[in-house]
Amino acid sequence: MAKIAFIGLGVMGFPMAGHLARAGHDVCVYNRTRSKAEHWCATYSGRSAATPAAAAEGAEFVFTCVGNDDDLRQVTTGAEGVLKTLSSGSVLIDHTTASAEVARELDLQAKEQGCGFLDAPVSGGQAGAENGVLSIMIGGVEADYGRVSPLLDAYAKSHRLLGEAGSGQLAKMVNQICIAGLVQGLAEAVHFVKRAGLEGEAVFDVIQHGAAGSWQMANRHQSMLDDRYDFGFAVDWMRKDLRIALEEARRNGARLPVTALVDQFYADLQAEGNGRLDTSSLLKRLEKGG
Repeated sequence: MAKIAFIGLGVMGFPMAGHLARAGHDVCVYNRTRSKAEHWCATYSGRSAATPAAAAEGAEFVFTCVGNDDDLRQVTTGAEGVLKTLSSGSVLIDHTTASAEVARELDLQAKEQGCGFLDAPVSGGQAGAENGVLSIMIGGVEADYGRVSPLLDAYAKSHRLLGEAGSGQLAKMVNQICIAGLVQGLAEAVHFVKRAGLEGEAVFDVIQHGAAGSWQMANRHQSMLDDRYDFGFAVDWMRKDLRIALEEARRNGARLPVTALVDQFYADLQAEGNGRLDTSSLLKRLEKGG
């Protein structure tokens, strides 16, 4: 049994921390909104702390899963951050989708304290977190990954070390670049189906098993046909992720014309007050004549 701190109990962190508790580990949680931490403790077997630093005190492994770079810095290097109490020999594992730059910063600061660090963003959405079937892209060193790997098995279908610190975040950018194009393509396909007078469910039932098939098609075509957009990952969060990817592309010289275009389509949805709809709401923009 490992002594674990888990910082951040959003739609992803709440069930992920729960899987660790159900696996028999000693889990102490922290969340900025205290009521969520209390709800987690009532749902699972564990404890809560008043600050990230208090949660991390004495922990062998500290997990973070927060909103963005600024949030991550606050809970790690801030006045009450986990690095204030993280013990030498412990490992900090960050599941936030953040920049590769902040991952490298945390790696250096953790090493200065004799600690390990893994940047480990996840893919699979809320359902993947709840069902324990996430995919995790990881940057860091093999020794730290080897220690953490059995813990990740509690909520991951797959995880892999991809290189030095920052590599996990770079791989997550690749993931989001792929998704952006796929969702826009699916939105255009659904839009075309409707305009052509085809029976959408029948069409997608056939083509999802061929070369056009994807997770997005299998899991989102019906909700898009039904004009329902309350299934997980929000436009606001996708724009945050695409901004990170586009900024990294400007640094490394990659050309991402489709990603940049889809980012602007999501900006249109935000401007119409649809930032909390899920990413498949690109269809709404098409149906408005955008």
